[in-house]
Amino acid sequence: MREPRRGLAETLSHIDSLLGDGRSREDVLDVGRLSLDSGVPREVVEALLEGGEPPAEDITDRIVRRFGHLRETRLRPDGSRHSYEEIAAAFGASRASLSNLVNSRRRTAGRGAEQRPGRSGGPLASTQAGIEKFYFGQPNGWLSAEPETALDDALQPVLRGLEEQAADPMARLRHAHGLRRLAARAPQLAEEEIQLVTDWIDTILERRRAQGAHDAQGAHDAQGAQGAPGQGVRGRGVQRAREQGAPTPGADAPPRDVR
Repeated sequence: MREPRRGLAETLSHIDSLLGDGRSREDVLDVGRLSLDSGVPREVVEALLEGGEPPAEDITDRIVRRFGHLRETRLRPDGSRHSYEEIAAAFGASRASLSNLVNSRRRTAGRGAEQRPGRSGGPLASTQAGIEKFYFGQPNGWLSAEPETALDDALQPVLRGLEEQAADPMARLRHAHGLRRLAARAPQLAEEEIQLVTDWIDTILERRRAQGAHDAQGAHDAQGAQGAPGQGVRGRGVQRAREQGAPTPGADAPPRDVR
């Protein structure tokens, strides 16, 4: 089992390596969706994506908060929340067991020395599993998972999608290059031909990027060598002549005969 923080860092690094073509994380990561899927508050998701650490949280508080998150975001078809009775009945528990879980934090507030429910196994572990299964098969341990682990799990579909795009030349045409019309005609081509076209476009874009960088550097070097505007070789000579009181070259020259 991977250490939570290291596992998340590895997943984000893998995602970064698959972006390419000028895309950034913001193009593929939806913070709101990640928060919804992981049960991690939006601000904590943002901090974790930036390499920060989540705030300290008692495990029981986390379980209760995520249970509330499920009830608020995984609703009945009519838009209402599932009742405690409905959830508990699905795994042979009582409404009281869920009520006790939700209210356990309130009852133990201010009793720092008292061990709160959720720090060990027992009935609460089976209650957790029942809740997770009821809500559309949430993975075992979802309610109590560390924020890094929960976010890492929520990132896996994004990672798989990027891996599929990287392996599928048609997806690269559609998503990386935006060539949807060409991609729509791709079924007429063999897979090797699609790959050849995609690689060819990649090569052209890479050459253009390299040429653009080279031209920008050349322009920068030329500007530095030329100096300030108006200070070319002739311009510096004119300026020195003016400073010494000499006539400006060409100023006293007789007019040319234009006949």
